[in-house]
Amino acid sequence: MPELPEVETVRRQLEPKLLGRRLERVEIQDPRLTRPFDPAGVAADLEGERVAALDRRGKYLIVRFESGRVLLIHLRMTGQLLHANGDSLPAEDAHRRAVVRLDDGSDVVYRDVRRFGTWLLVEPEEIGTYLDDRVGHEPLARAFTSKRLGEALAGRQAPVKAALLDQRRLAGVGNIYADEALWRAGIHPRRPAGELAPAEIAALHRGVRAALRAGITRQGATLSDYRQPDGASGRMQDEFKVYGRGGEPCDRCGTPIEKTRVAGRGTWYCPSCQY
Repeated sequence: MPELPEVETVRRQLEPKLLGRRLERVEIQDPRLTRPFDPAGVAADLEGERVAALDRRGKYLIVRFESGRVLLIHLRMTGQLLHANGDSLPAEDAHRRAVVRLDDGSDVVYRDVRRFGTWLLVEPEEIGTYLDDRVGHEPLARAFTSKRLGEALAGRQAPVKAALLDQRRLAGVGNIYADEALWRAGIHPRRPAGELAPAEIAALHRGVRAALRAGITRQGATLSDYRQPDGASGRMQDEFKVYGRGGEPCDRCGTPIEKTRVAGRGTWYCPSCQY
Protein backbone atom coordinates (compact mmCIF):
# COMPACT_ATOMS: atom_id res chain seq x y z
CA MET A 1 0.00 0.00 0.00
CA PRO A 2 1.39 3.45 -0.85
CA GLU A 3 2.39 5.23 2.35
CA LEU A 4 3.32 8.84 3.03
CA PRO A 5 6.57 8.85 0.99
CA GLU A 6 4.90 7.29 -2.04
CA VAL A 7 1.93 9.66 -1.93
CA GLU A 8 4.22 12.66 -1.41
CA THR A 9 6.30 11.57 -4.41
CA VAL A 10 3.15 11.39 -6.54
CA ARG A 11 2.14 14.85 -5.31
CA ARG A 12 5.51 16.40 -6.11
CA GLN A 13 5.58 14.96 -9.61
CA LEU A 14 1.98 15.83 -10.46
CA GLU A 15 1.99 19.33 -8.98
CA PRO A 16 3.73 21.12 -11.88
CA LYS A 17 1.56 19.18 -14.36
CA LEU A 18 -1.72 20.14 -12.68
CA LEU A 19 -1.33 23.65 -11.27
CA GLY A 20 -3.40 26.12 -13.24
CA ARG A 21 -4.77 23.44 -15.55
CA ARG A 22 -8.48 23.09 -16.27
CA LEU A 23 -10.13 19.67 -16.27
CA GLU A 24 -11.45 19.59 -19.83
CA ARG A 25 -12.94 16.10 -19.86
CA VAL A 26 -13.38 13.54 -17.08
CA GLU A 27 -14.25 9.89 -17.65
CA ILE A 28 -14.85 7.70 -14.59
CA GLN A 29 -15.06 4.13 -15.84
CA ASP A 30 -15.45 2.25 -12.54
CA PRO A 31 -18.47 3.02 -10.31
CA ARG A 32 -16.60 1.73 -7.26
CA LEU A 33 -14.23 4.69 -7.46
CA THR A 34 -16.85 7.25 -6.38
CA ARG A 35 -19.46 5.13 -4.60
CA PRO A 36 -22.00 5.80 -3.23
CA PHE A 37 -22.04 8.75 -5.64
CA ASP A 38 -22.89 8.37 -9.32
CA PRO A 39 -19.64 8.38 -11.34
CA ALA A 40 -21.21 10.25 -14.25
CA GLY A 41 -22.43 12.96 -11.89
CA VAL A 42 -19.02 13.29 -10.22
CA ALA A 43 -17.33 13.46 -13.62
CA ALA A 44 -19.72 16.20 -14.74
CA ASP A 45 -19.05 18.17 -11.55
CA LEU A 46 -15.28 17.92 -12.08
CA GLU A 47 -15.31 19.06 -15.70
CA GLY A 48 -14.41 22.74 -15.97
CA GLU A 49 -12.71 22.94 -12.58
CA ARG A 50 -9.27 24.60 -12.52
CA VAL A 51 -6.56 23.29 -10.16
CA ALA A 52 -5.35 25.83 -7.59
CA ALA A 53 -3.16 23.56 -5.44
CA LEU A 54 -2.13 19.96 -4.92
CA ASP A 55 -1.63 19.04 -1.27
CA ARG A 56 -1.27 15.90 0.82
CA ARG A 57 -2.63 14.89 4.21
CA GLY A 58 -1.38 11.55 5.42
CA LYS A 59 -2.12 9.15 2.56
CA TYR A 60 -4.68 11.45 0.95
CA LEU A 61 -3.92 13.52 -2.14
CA ILE A 62 -5.85 16.78 -1.99
CA VAL A 63 -6.67 18.47 -5.30
CA ARG A 64 -7.87 22.00 -4.52
CA PHE A 65 -9.82 23.86 -7.19
CA GLU A 66 -10.26 27.59 -7.71
CA SER A 67 -13.97 27.15 -6.93
CA GLY A 68 -13.07 26.03 -3.39
CA ARG A 69 -14.12 22.46 -3.99
CA VAL A 70 -11.66 19.66 -3.18
CA LEU A 71 -11.09 16.24 -4.71
CA LEU A 72 -9.74 13.75 -2.16
CA ILE A 73 -7.88 10.82 -3.72
CA HIS A 74 -6.85 7.78 -1.71
CA LEU A 75 -4.76 5.21 -3.61
CA ARG A 76 -5.39 2.43 -1.06
CA MET A 77 -3.48 -0.73 -2.01
CA THR A 78 -2.80 -0.58 -5.74
CA GLY A 79 -3.88 2.83 -7.04
CA GLN A 80 -1.66 4.64 -9.54
CA LEU A 81 -1.85 8.16 -10.96
CA LEU A 82 0.03 8.44 -14.24
CA HIS A 83 0.58 11.49 -16.42
CA ALA A 84 0.84 11.02 -20.17
CA ASN A 85 0.40 12.77 -23.48
CA GLY A 86 -3.09 12.05 -24.70
CA ASP A 87 -1.97 10.30 -27.88
CA SER A 88 0.28 7.88 -25.96
CA LEU A 89 -2.46 6.10 -24.00
CA PRO A 90 -2.93 2.42 -24.88
CA ALA A 91 -6.25 1.65 -26.51
CA GLU A 92 -7.06 -1.03 -23.93
CA ASP A 93 -6.16 -1.21 -20.24
CA ALA A 94 -8.18 -3.53 -18.02
CA HIS A 95 -7.07 -1.69 -14.87
CA ARG A 96 -7.77 1.88 -16.00
CA ARG A 97 -10.53 3.34 -13.82
CA ALA A 98 -10.58 7.03 -14.79
CA VAL A 99 -9.02 9.46 -17.28
CA VAL A 100 -8.83 13.23 -16.87
CA ARG A 101 -8.01 15.25 -20.00
CA LEU A 102 -6.34 18.55 -19.10
CA ASP A 103 -6.60 21.74 -21.13
CA ASP A 104 -3.03 21.33 -22.39
CA GLY A 105 -3.99 18.06 -24.09
CA SER A 106 -2.30 15.74 -21.58
CA ASP A 107 -4.04 13.10 -19.48
CA VAL A 108 -3.98 12.03 -15.86
CA VAL A 109 -4.84 8.34 -15.73
CA TYR A 110 -5.99 6.50 -12.64
CA ARG A 111 -5.21 2.74 -12.63
CA ASP A 112 -6.12 0.36 -9.82
CA VAL A 113 -5.67 -3.40 -10.00
CA ARG A 114 -7.61 -4.24 -6.84
CA ARG A 115 -10.13 -1.37 -7.12
CA PHE A 116 -9.97 -0.22 -3.48
CA GLY A 117 -8.99 3.39 -4.24
CA THR A 118 -11.48 6.25 -3.80
CA TRP A 119 -12.24 9.68 -5.26
CA LEU A 120 -14.41 11.97 -3.16
CA LEU A 121 -15.46 15.47 -4.24
CA VAL A 122 -16.22 17.64 -1.21
CA GLU A 123 -17.37 21.20 -0.65
CA PRO A 124 -15.04 23.77 0.98
CA GLU A 125 -16.83 23.70 4.32
CA GLU A 126 -16.60 19.90 4.56
CA ILE A 127 -12.91 19.25 4.00
CA GLY A 128 -11.61 20.20 7.46
CA THR A 129 -14.03 18.04 9.40
CA TYR A 130 -13.66 15.12 7.00
CA LEU A 131 -9.88 14.94 7.39
CA ASP A 132 -9.76 15.78 11.09
CA ASP A 133 -12.08 12.82 11.79
CA ARG A 134 -9.83 10.39 9.94
CA VAL A 135 -6.25 11.62 10.05
CA GLY A 136 -3.97 12.38 12.99
CA HIS A 137 -0.65 14.19 13.36
CA GLU A 138 1.35 14.88 10.21
CA PRO A 139 4.71 13.29 11.19
CA LEU A 140 6.92 15.59 9.10
CA ALA A 141 5.23 18.80 10.19
CA ARG A 142 7.16 21.23 12.40
CA ALA A 143 4.40 20.97 15.00
CA PHE A 144 4.89 17.21 15.34
CA THR A 145 7.32 17.08 18.26
CA SER A 146 8.52 14.24 20.46
CA LYS A 147 6.06 15.52 23.06
CA ARG A 148 3.18 15.19 20.59
CA LEU A 149 4.20 11.63 19.81
CA GLY A 150 4.34 10.83 23.51
CA GLU A 151 0.83 12.20 23.97
CA ALA A 152 -0.42 10.03 21.08
CA LEU A 153 1.09 6.91 22.67
CA ALA A 154 0.28 7.66 26.32
CA GLY A 155 -1.77 5.02 28.10
CA ARG A 156 -1.89 2.63 25.16
CA GLN A 157 -1.22 -1.03 25.88
CA ALA A 158 -1.31 -1.97 22.21
CA PRO A 159 2.04 -2.87 20.62
CA VAL A 160 3.92 0.22 19.56
CA LYS A 161 3.81 -0.86 15.93
CA ALA A 162 0.02 -1.08 16.06
CA ALA A 163 -0.06 2.43 17.54
CA LEU A 164 2.11 3.76 14.70
CA LEU A 165 -0.29 2.25 12.15
CA ASP A 166 -3.31 4.04 13.67
CA GLN A 167 -4.00 6.74 11.08
CA ARG A 168 -6.20 8.69 13.48
CA ARG A 169 -3.13 9.33 15.65
CA LEU A 170 -0.28 9.42 13.12
CA ALA A 171 -0.94 10.18 9.48
CA GLY A 172 0.67 8.28 6.63
CA VAL A 173 2.82 5.67 8.42
CA GLY A 174 2.10 2.15 7.18
CA ASN A 175 3.67 -1.26 7.50
CA ILE A 176 6.96 -0.54 5.73
CA TYR A 177 7.89 2.71 7.43
CA ALA A 178 6.70 1.57 10.87
CA ASP A 179 9.19 -1.33 10.71
CA GLU A 180 11.94 0.95 9.43
CA ALA A 181 11.28 3.59 12.11
CA LEU A 182 11.29 1.05 14.94
CA TRP A 183 14.61 -0.38 13.73
CA ARG A 184 16.12 3.09 13.66
CA ALA A 185 14.86 3.70 17.19
CA GLY A 186 16.03 0.30 18.50
CA ILE A 187 12.54 -0.52 19.79
CA HIS A 188 10.89 -3.95 19.55
CA PRO A 189 7.58 -3.73 17.62
CA ARG A 190 5.68 -5.63 20.35
CA ARG A 191 6.57 -3.22 23.18
CA PRO A 192 3.42 -1.69 24.73
CA ALA A 193 3.19 1.82 23.29
CA GLY A 194 2.33 3.48 26.58
CA GLU A 195 5.34 2.01 28.40
CA LEU A 196 8.07 3.69 26.35
CA ALA A 197 10.41 5.93 28.35
CA PRO A 198 10.85 9.58 27.29
CA ALA A 199 14.24 8.82 25.73
CA GLU A 200 12.70 5.99 23.72
CA ILE A 201 9.88 8.23 22.51
CA ALA A 202 12.45 10.78 21.40
CA ALA A 203 14.36 8.07 19.52
CA LEU A 204 11.14 6.86 17.91
CA HIS A 205 10.22 10.40 16.90
CA ARG A 206 13.60 10.72 15.16
CA GLY A 207 13.21 7.25 13.63
CA VAL A 208 9.78 7.96 12.15
CA ARG A 209 10.90 11.20 10.56
CA ALA A 210 14.19 9.75 9.29
CA ALA A 211 12.48 6.72 7.73
CA LEU A 212 9.86 8.85 5.99
CA ARG A 213 12.41 11.35 4.71
CA ALA A 214 14.55 8.53 3.37
CA GLY A 215 11.52 7.17 1.53
CA ILE A 216 10.75 10.56 -0.01
CA THR A 217 14.37 11.06 -1.06
CA ARG A 218 14.29 7.71 -2.87
CA GLN A 219 10.86 8.46 -4.37
CA GLY A 220 9.07 5.70 -2.52
CA ALA A 221 9.33 1.93 -2.50
CA THR A 222 8.16 -0.19 -5.42
CA LEU A 223 7.34 -3.71 -4.25
CA SER A 224 4.54 -4.50 -6.71
CA ASP A 225 2.09 -1.88 -8.02
CA TYR A 226 3.41 1.51 -6.92
CA ARG A 227 4.62 3.73 -9.76
CA GLN A 228 5.48 7.40 -10.01
CA PRO A 229 3.34 9.52 -12.37
CA ASP A 230 6.01 9.20 -15.06
CA GLY A 231 5.82 5.40 -14.77
CA ALA A 232 9.17 4.99 -13.00
CA SER A 233 9.71 2.82 -9.93
CA GLY A 234 10.81 4.03 -6.51
CA ARG A 235 14.19 3.07 -5.04
CA MET A 236 13.52 2.82 -1.29
CA GLN A 237 13.22 -0.98 -1.47
CA ASP A 238 16.98 -1.09 -2.10
CA GLU A 239 17.61 0.70 1.22
CA PHE A 240 15.38 -1.21 3.64
CA LYS A 241 17.00 -1.91 7.01
CA VAL A 242 14.56 -4.65 8.10
CA TYR A 243 11.38 -4.70 6.03
CA GLY A 244 11.26 -7.86 3.91
CA ARG A 245 14.80 -8.85 4.93
CA GLY A 246 14.09 -11.97 6.99
CA GLY A 247 17.25 -14.02 7.53
CA GLU A 248 19.58 -11.30 6.29
CA PRO A 249 22.10 -9.71 8.69
CA CYS A 250 21.14 -6.58 10.58
CA ASP A 251 23.08 -3.59 9.25
CA ARG A 252 23.77 -2.49 12.82
CA CYS A 253 24.75 -5.67 14.67
CA GLY A 254 24.86 -8.50 12.13
CA THR A 255 22.13 -10.61 13.78
CA PRO A 256 19.75 -12.23 11.28
CA ILE A 257 16.52 -10.27 10.84
CA GLU A 258 13.40 -12.12 12.04
CA LYS A 259 9.77 -11.93 10.98
CA THR A 260 6.67 -12.02 13.18
CA ARG A 261 3.14 -10.66 13.04
CA VAL A 262 1.94 -7.56 14.86
CA ALA A 263 -1.58 -6.15 14.46
CA GLY A 264 -2.15 -8.77 11.76
CA ARG A 265 0.70 -7.47 9.64
CA GLY A 266 3.98 -9.09 8.65
CA THR A 267 6.65 -7.43 10.79
CA TRP A 268 10.44 -7.53 10.47
CA TYR A 269 12.86 -6.63 13.25
CA CYS A 270 16.28 -7.34 14.71
CA PRO A 271 15.96 -9.60 17.78
CA SER A 272 19.28 -8.39 19.15
CA CYS A 273 19.27 -4.59 18.92
CA GLN A 274 15.52 -3.89 19.10
CA TYR A 275 14.24 -4.38 22.62
